[in-house]
Amino acid sequence: MTEETRISELVADLRRGPLAARRAATAELGEHGEAAVRPLIAAMQDGDNDVRWYAARALVQIGEPAIDPLLEAMRAGRDRDFRRYATAALVGMGEVAVEPLVGIIESADPDLQPFAAMALMRIGEAAVEPLLRLMKSPDPKTQERAALLLWKMGEPGATPLTEALETARDAGRSVNNK
Repeated sequence: MTEETRISELVADLRRGPLAARRAATAELGEHGEAAVRPLIAAMQDGDNDVRWYAARALVQIGEPAIDPLLEAMRAGRDRDFRRYATAALVGMGEVAVEPLVGIIESADPDLQPFAAMALMRIGEAAVEPLLRLMKSPDPKTQERAALLLWKMGEPGATPLTEALETARDAGRSVNNK
């Protein structure tokens, strides 16, 4: 049996198998890595929310190789449920998803920005430093987006945001006093 055939069988189990088969398929699909990414995304795009949940879990196990294809599919598709489950998968991946998500915030991608913002806020602490870096952007809109995300993040982002703003204010004073 080829890997492609096995992945197809496992995706079929995600779609209509009993609970135990779905759980086992999720684990095994995660082990197939990059080869399973596109079939899992396809299952998420045309499946119900149960299928999306299991596929998202498998994508979390795959991790980094799934990020770019997942973001591409989010850009191409308009299904809000698909995008929500894809966002949940990115959150589950954690730190490895931060830089691509920050790139979406920086570019102000209108289709994905709300989803990237939600993911970064839920990832939390791992997103703080990259967002602080965006606050130093020459673009005021990028600075605003980063500051708002840090503020909305709550405890992990609020203290670093306050410190960054105080440092910027103090630096402005010392330049103006010369």
